[in-house]
Amino acid sequence: MRAPDGRNTLPEPTLTGAAFGAEVNVEALATEGSSAQMDKLFTAIANRVSAASGKAGTFIIALTIIIAWGISGPVFKWSDTWQLVINTGTTIITFLMVFLIQNSQNRDAAAMQAKLDELLRAVDKARVGFVGIEHLTDDQISKLRDALEDEVGCRSDKQASAHETVERLLDRT
Repeated sequence: MRAPDGRNTLPEPTLTGAAFGAEVNVEALATEGSSAQMDKLFTAIANRVSAASGKAGTFIIALTIIIAWGISGPVFKWSDTWQLVINTGTTIITFLMVFLIQNSQNRDAAAMQAKLDELLRAVDKARVGFVGIEHLTDDQISKLRDALEDEVGCRSDKQASAHETVERLLDRT
């Protein structure tokens, strides 16, 4: 909302945290209760594991384990137990990482949506009706995208429209 003099009349969000470059009170955003505490704990663990798993050192440790396992094959006479150890270990790690990766992607997507929603709200000529479209079905989003492409006149060929879009953006500079 804007006041007659053009000022924004919506209250500014009061977020705090290192990622925002200012003090952010994340605690005020969370709901109280055991569910909120469990969410905080899971998020903290997921953040740490995600940060650690993306580092070169973690890859080197995993590679070292695999090499050590491979080298130890003759010692254990290539036994079924020897094979079961690596199969079980990698299966458990993969299973858990699926949930951590999904959690990380969900948080990233939600944060991106919040940022885009704020841009839509803040920009004068933006259509605020786009806020929340991530909750539409795939079919509804596809129809909306087609309508937008029709509006700007570049719907006939997807590859051509992507090329035209890039050319239009480059022409602006």
